[in-house]
Amino acid sequence: MDIGFIGLGKMGFPMARRLIEAGHHLTVFDTRKEPVEALRALGAEAASSPKEIADRTETVMASLPSLQASLDVATGAAGVIEGKRVRRFVDLSTVGSQMALRIHDLLGGRNIVQIDSPVSGGVAGAEKGTLAVMVSGPRAEFEAVRGALEVIGKVFFIGEKPGSGQTMKLANNFLSATAMVATSEAVVMGVKAGLDPKVMIDVINAGSGLNTASRDKFPRSVLPRSFDFGFATGLMVKDVRLALEEMKSLGLKMEVAEAVGRLWEVVIRDEGAESDFTAAIKPIEKAAGVVVGETTGIHATK
Repeated sequence: MDIGFIGLGKMGFPMARRLIEAGHHLTVFDTRKEPVEALRALGAEAASSPKEIADRTETVMASLPSLQASLDVATGAAGVIEGKRVRRFVDLSTVGSQMALRIHDLLGGRNIVQIDSPVSGGVAGAEKGTLAVMVSGPRAEFEAVRGALEVIGKVFFIGEKPGSGQTMKLANNFLSATAMVATSEAVVMGVKAGLDPKVMIDVINAGSGLNTASRDKFPRSVLPRSFDFGFATGLMVKDVRLALEEMKSLGLKMEVAEAVGRLWEVVIRDEGAESDFTAAIKPIEKAAGVVVGETTGIHATK
């Protein structure tokens, strides 16, 4: 399948690489030349703009870091909307249902189909092709790209309503964000009381408290204090804010979500948008006067 791919960051690059390795022909664009050249070495062709991508391919995929980037790439000057050949725009980004609907309506005016297709599973999932791919859009158009999407992960058709895939993604990432800060609070409580954090994680993972943070993030990035899981705090906070906006737009008052949102605002304030999101434990540690880590043992901070 001929595919245009825009956005070759930490998630986009491995997804694009997997598509090439699976035999798809890619035309790629990114503002940075290094990932473009790396994919050209694997057989991709390079384009100079999203419009050129859309001039050359019927199916354009995008993996972008912000709502504005998705809007600009899809509908801005020299964007996909100006392409002569494009038929469908598959957005793998997380932009929320309201932005997805806005892009859907603008592209629809040019007879370009928006296929909402956010993904979950992080960089490791993108590398391994094990992402959860949440798709909404016209069923026939989904079927046209299903084979390509199955290269990057397990595909779930959420429905035909525009933005439904985004709602599903925000629900998922809200749970991921909650697991990270809730597990941090639980482990900090134990360490403050004198428990071994590694033993705590082993017990949680063998019991009913098991979650993605205790199973994956703590053993790999928190206990070793490497804080290198591969997902930025800024992106997680973006997703939490979008989830809160989605809930508000539906007339919902979600007390847990609001508390989680406040915690993540503290994390981005103290650790910065570029920090790894596993650093969420640091403000909680600081407030408790402890440090959690398998190499440092259990001790109070000075």
